[in-house]
Amino acid sequence: MAESRIMGYARVSSTEQNLARQLVELKKYVPEENIVTDKQSGKDLNRPGYQALKGPLGLRKGDVLVIKSLDRLSRNKQEMKQELQWFKDHGIRLKVIDLPTTMIQFDAGQEWIQDMVNNILIEVLSSIAEEERNTIRRRQREGIDAAKSAGVRFGPPDKGYPEEWEVYYARYKKGELTRKYVMEQLGIGAERFKYLKKKYEKEKKGE
Repeated sequence: MAESRIMGYARVSSTEQNLARQLVELKKYVPEENIVTDKQSGKDLNRPGYQALKGPLGLRKGDVLVIKSLDRLSRNKQEMKQELQWFKDHGIRLKVIDLPTTMIQFDAGQEWIQDMVNNILIEVLSSIAEEERNTIRRRQREGIDAAKSAGVRFGPPDKGYPEEWEVYYARYKKGELTRKYVMEQLGIGAERFKYLKKKYEKEKKGE
């Protein structure tokens, strides 16, 4: 069986930012040659260094990955949770310097404590991710309601009435033409006819 390794991962969001502070912290726990870095946004997981860590030549069961903080993995809470689950499923221990509980070295037979810590982290992140989704949905709803109150219309743009609508509709109302015939002549469907009829009659009442 291959010997377990201690690996490190550091990330900043752009090439202009400096990795130095993270590297100083990581080198306290990880051999320098085992530190993988990325200079790329944490908005998604498609980063070369990180994907190499998760690839066939990267982390394996029994290895330890050390990071400075959880947001070095991702800034998306749902993705962060998925990554924690991936490490757990693959037998990789994650140590987060900013979370001292994860840095404790447990004796043989006490691995269940680490599993408990990981499970708590996953549950907390799940709750945070769900709350963030609910907040986004609530703000979208509030924005739509506010826009409607201000008179903003949603849905497809109103194309107005088809040419000769009034002539055909007047004859339809008198019973001279069927709805189907009017729709065929004007080139509209049942939903469009229903909408135009309601709109037209409302406008007539308002005259």
